[in-house]
Amino acid sequence: MILLELAQAAPSVSLAHAAEIVLAEPGINTNGVLGFFATKIAPILLAVLGIIFIGRASKGEVSKVLTSSAIAIVGMVFVAGAATLFFLGEYLINLLFTK
Repeated sequence: MILLELAQAAPSVSLAHAAEIVLAEPGINTNGVLGFFATKIAPILLAVLGIIFIGRASKGEVSKVLTSSAIAIVGMVFVAGAATLFFLGEYLINLLFTK
């Protein structure tokens, strides 16, 4: 049903043209995906964490806020370490397997 509506809404796009677009560049743009997560998803998650921490602090649960903050900071350190290892691994592969 939805496919039929899309086909009627876009009569100028042929099936062959759509196949050319899909097959034009094989693979996934990992840099684009990482950039999207870094610029769009991470700030939203940090904002949600901040709202949760502020809500807990206003209720007087300061110890829970400090514990959750420490856990969040340790998690960010692990993510940063993983990113560092990713780039270090890429450097080592390029160093060992040069043409």
